[in-house]
Amino acid sequence: MKPDFTLKHAYMEFYEEWKNSEEKIVPWVVAENPADFEKYLHYLKEQEQGKNIPENFVPHSTYWLLLDKDRIAGAVNIRHRLNEYLKERGGHIGYGIRPSERQKGYATAILSLALAETKRMGIKEVLVTCDKTNIASEKTIIKNGGKFDSEFTEENGNVVKRFWIAD
Repeated sequence: MKPDFTLKHAYMEFYEEWKNSEEKIVPWVVAENPADFEKYLHYLKEQEQGKNIPENFVPHSTYWLLLDKDRIAGAVNIRHRLNEYLKERGGHIGYGIRPSERQKGYATAILSLALAETKRMGIKEVLVTCDKTNIASEKTIIKNGGKFDSEFTEENGNVVKRFWIAD
């Protein structure tokens, strides 16, 4: 579902759990500080509409994977198009599941839902990437039809695997 003010408490729990885990928070929009929740939601809406986008960014939409009515399991960020940076390492879709909800099939579900959304957006071929060391994410991408394309080595030595998923 789209981010909504009625889920402020659920989102803050989601955010705090991830922050306290000291893991890298993905997708990147979850790492943005939501202390002023109304401002955070406004920021997400503007980004989706292509307003006030920083240089080297593209319009993007964020969705939350909701369990029951008050627990957020994960988040996904869909980039509406690719720029040069995203073609190498970011792709169209970034997703993440909170630490306490992993290994339950939610990553596969959230990527599947995101792919349905990219189809509605008219994106015929979707690029999804993951770090080479993230075997769970690689398996999730492959379960959703990902076909390995190539690897990209970042400046810091991290290797990113690139997969395409065709409509």
